[in-house]
Amino acid sequence: MQRDARAFLWDAHSADEAILEFVAGKTYKDYTGDRLLRSAVERQFEIIGEARNQLCKIEPQWVEQIPDVPQIVAFRNLLIHGYASVNDI
Repeated sequence: MQRDARAFLWDAHSADEAILEFVAGKTYKDYTGDRLLRSAVERQFEIIGEARNQLCKIEPQWVEQIPDVPQIVAFRNLLIHGYASVNDI
């Protein structure tokens, strides 16, 4: 059974909120010095990108209303497949 498209929107929204929660009150120095924080933020970006990617497959007309979807999915792919080239420090 195919997942409801709204669930992917919800996943991305929840991941957005998680990132904001994780970085609230943090500086860039805090971020670069905390491996757990970096990993948590990257994971949420992966979820956002994958949710958008799945949404593209089942509701392409919805995706047209979301800015920068190709860049979001490409960023997710970089985090997942190009992890060795990610240097956030």
